[in-house]
Amino acid sequence: MLADTDVGSIITAGQSGVQWGYRLLLVQVVLMPILYMVQELTVRLGIFTGRGHGELIKETFGRVWAWISVAGLAVATGGALLTELSGVAGVGELYGVPRYISLAVAGVALLLTVFTGSYRRVERVAIAVGLFELAFFGVAWAAHPHLPEMASQSVRIPFADKSYMYLVAANIGAVIMPWMVFYQQSAVADKKLRPEHFTAARWDTAIGAVVTQLVMAAVLVAAAATLAVHHAHRDLNTVGDLSAALTPYLGIGFGRLVFGLGIIGAGMVAAIVASLALAWGLGEVTGYKHSLEHHPLEARWFYAIYSLSVVGGCVLVDLAPNLVTLNVGVQVMNALMLPVVLGFLIALAAKALPEKVRLKGWYLWTVVAVAGATCALGVFGGLSGLGLV
Repeated sequence: MLADTDVGSIITAGQSGVQWGYRLLLVQVVLMPILYMVQELTVRLGIFTGRGHGELIKETFGRVWAWISVAGLAVATGGALLTELSGVAGVGELYGVPRYISLAVAGVALLLTVFTGSYRRVERVAIAVGLFELAFFGVAWAAHPHLPEMASQSVRIPFADKSYMYLVAANIGAVIMPWMVFYQQSAVADKKLRPEHFTAARWDTAIGAVVTQLVMAAVLVAAAATLAVHHAHRDLNTVGDLSAALTPYLGIGFGRLVFGLGIIGAGMVAAIVASLALAWGLGEVTGYKHSLEHHPLEARWFYAIYSLSVVGGCVLVDLAPNLVTLNVGVQVMNALMLPVVLGFLIALAAKALPEKVRLKGWYLWTVVAVAGATCALGVFGGLSGLGLV
């Protein structure tokens, strides 16, 4: 769940704060239970079927639908990797490190993490790196937000403004991502969690949903408390923009350090998760061996897809350094893909699970209603911001 607050999410939250003050803060809170609801279904499916997301779609709905779902995953993963690695390179540039060096170091670290470890070791490394995101709480505290103003603005929501709705869609897409759905179900299956682990796994997911949204809220609060006051409607498209804008208010040394640690943590853990999600998803559909418990020589295609994702992302970011400016657009793309992603997820939970844990009754209709409203808001906001509605 730490990977859910990736570099694109952080820049989207910063952009939300500087453009609209605290008016998108309530969105972060509302998305907590929705994020939990979505990811809990992946836990349920992974534990009680023992199958990854792509494999279960293939078994339940056929190979064609499985390939459609994995094609969407590939697009989302590509956008995510460009964002994450651009963020890591941006931190290097803050300290005068050439882009190709920081990308090479990041790429080697990502490859070594997966090639030299079991699932347990990869998970521990990812958690340790992701915890650097907690640095953003220090940023929010140092920004000294005005609490009465925060409370007042957060409930004044300009629904009629298309640019506001576009950022609503971006925030939805930054929180509920296709690769997170694939990753968590496949990770649960690869970790071989059993029904007796279900309660603990749900608590794990719930805590993660709260923490990841609090991190986004912290970034939004920091931007709203500082930049929105002095630079309203300024665009923050890169890590450098965000750092350069905030450091005058937070102190150059402190601002660079905490943002650097937070961005590296967010970017690296999300790069691991997104790349593994694609390697797992393709493996589940094609049938090649797809587990971190296999030696690289046993699961050549699995490790090859992971490696191609990482290396390809590093090369593209080095050749086209301004790709990070597309980060808000990437999040909106995620929002536009939600009807397909959540449609498959809910259909699997209602059809592929054992009777006792199957999605049914009032909870099924609650999930359908919440997911439908979220999809509608994300799609409408995205199309509205693009001038298509």
